[in-house]
Amino acid sequence: MGRRHILITGGAKQVVIFGGAGFIGSNVADHYLREGHPVRVFDNVSRPGVERNLRWLRERHGSLLSVEVADTRDLLAVRRAVRDAREVFHFAAQVAVTHSLRSPLHDFEVNARGTLHVLEALRNMETPAPLVFTSTHKVYGGLRGLELEAQGQRYAPCDAATRDNGISEQCPLDFESPHGCSKGAADQYVLDYARSYGLPTVVLRMSCIYGPRQFGAEDQGWVAHFLLRVLDGEPLTLYGDGLQVRDILYVEDLVRAFRLAQQAMPRIQGRAFNIGGGPGRTVSLRELLALIEQRTGRTPRLHFEDWRTGDPRYYVSDTRAFTQATGWVPRVGVHEGVARLRGWLEELRGARTRPATERGESLEVIASQP
Repeated sequence: MGRRHILITGGAKQVVIFGGAGFIGSNVADHYLREGHPVRVFDNVSRPGVERNLRWLRERHGSLLSVEVADTRDLLAVRRAVRDAREVFHFAAQVAVTHSLRSPLHDFEVNARGTLHVLEALRNMETPAPLVFTSTHKVYGGLRGLELEAQGQRYAPCDAATRDNGISEQCPLDFESPHGCSKGAADQYVLDYARSYGLPTVVLRMSCIYGPRQFGAEDQGWVAHFLLRVLDGEPLTLYGDGLQVRDILYVEDLVRAFRLAQQAMPRIQGRAFNIGGGPGRTVSLRELLALIEQRTGRTPRLHFEDWRTGDPRYYVSDTRAFTQATGWVPRVGVHEGVARLRGWLEELRGARTRPATERGESLEVIASQP
């Protein structure tokens, strides 16, 4: 395919996606681009694999896509990026608790200061574009007050209401780990800019998202990470006992939630919502491994380590508030979603064996000054 060039262009109002080269951002970008909407991706391309996402978007959508390689810590670049925005999504973040423990200052600069730059850029617009910001369930901390019992291969809440519905937005905030603090601060800034300045903003506190375009790693994207380790015949480390439970949400369902949030902005601005698969799409780490083994016929080699900071034994999103506000419900179940992700990962592994020229590895991204 040769060398690829992605060039910043001006013109029509754009959907602006901070962190748009990442897993979630590239899926959102593709959704809008398929509908013919111009999209500007703003990303510092620091996460391994995201160049593949940019190449994929470029090959599918051509000049309808524009890309600026920059960092949200650069306020001037952020202001330029939103100048012609009609909708804004902010996904750019330092995502790993482990990294935040090693480098809390960097974690704060990216997550808290970077978000404040986005908010300030929107505040300086004559008509601020509506913003959807992705927060995290980690703003609720380790949920140590939640009483649990082991049931088979998973933990379950002793409280029937929590077991039936999950964790609601009424759960007290309890920032834990530098990552929880930086994302929590950003979460609260986004809500306060709606209160203090009237900005059209909404916060989605996400549980575990998975699906195509996710290059899973141990500290982020654990569903894809588990699949990749098993498919590659590599050992896998579990932190804790493996009974911890999460609700997992297929990225296609998340993209619909984002779109509905933008459409409902006049009614829901200034609110935070928990978003995930909910009680109907839960899985423990051990259950996911059993499902992968059933589907692949491969038994993973496991190694166990101590519990990690800020890692709750149970987190399931109560999504009823967002459903009531927008009508959203997830559609893709755990078995179907894992099967789809496995198919994409196997295609990705096959692509690794082809020559670099065939894969089009030489992607050149040019960020020109508007």
